[in-house]
Amino acid sequence: MDRIFKNIAILEGISYLVLFSNMLLIKPLNPVLYKTFLYPIGMTHGMLFIGYIVLAVLLKKSQGWDLKSFLTILIASLLPFATFFVEKKYLRNV
Repeated sequence: MDRIFKNIAILEGISYLVLFSNMLLIKPLNPVLYKTFLYPIGMTHGMLFIGYIVLAVLLKKSQGWDLKSFLTILIASLLPFATFFVEKKYLRNV
């Protein structure tokens, strides 16, 4: 399950950046293309986000994360590039 969480963390970070790039780059240039991509990108990101949170809660005890580390891992899901930090710092031995 550790390896799955590591992969989900990376994919969630990538999907977050793709969602932002769709919103910031494609929307002003081509609103029709933006609406076409919005649902599949948003749905994928949403499922990865939920998976990230659920797996973080399930792995808290087995990984021995204290409250500060656990909250850092949860907050990382809300910030761009932060899941890559979590993957490097907290999941390096996986």
